[in-house]
Amino acid sequence: MATAVTRLRKIAIDRVLEGDGRASKEQRKAAFNNANVVEPARALIEKVTKTAWKVIDEDVAAVKAAGLSEDQIYELCVCAALGQSTRQLDAALAALDEACADRAGKKGA
Repeated sequence: MATAVTRLRKIAIDRVLEGDGRASKEQRKAAFNNANVVEPARALIEKVTKTAWKVIDEDVAAVKAAGLSEDQIYELCVCAALGQSTRQLDAALAALDEACADRAGKKGA
């Protein structure tokens, strides 16, 4: 991937995870990684990362009723979506690299 795009992706991820926010940095990193997310956000973050199209108002309302603010919920959902899209993009790029390497190897044989 182009160096500029890689650099901009890193800047965006760093800002989301390390910048100022209502959710703690630890909560945002957990949502980004979809690992060790604590209640009450665990189920919502899992849904955002695996089946985002199924998230409904009641999912968000349950997390809000449990004490998280709308800002915190929004930040955690953004982190979860960004983390999942990053993992998917990285996997796709790795598959392309492998396919290109295999093809180059076959040409040289």
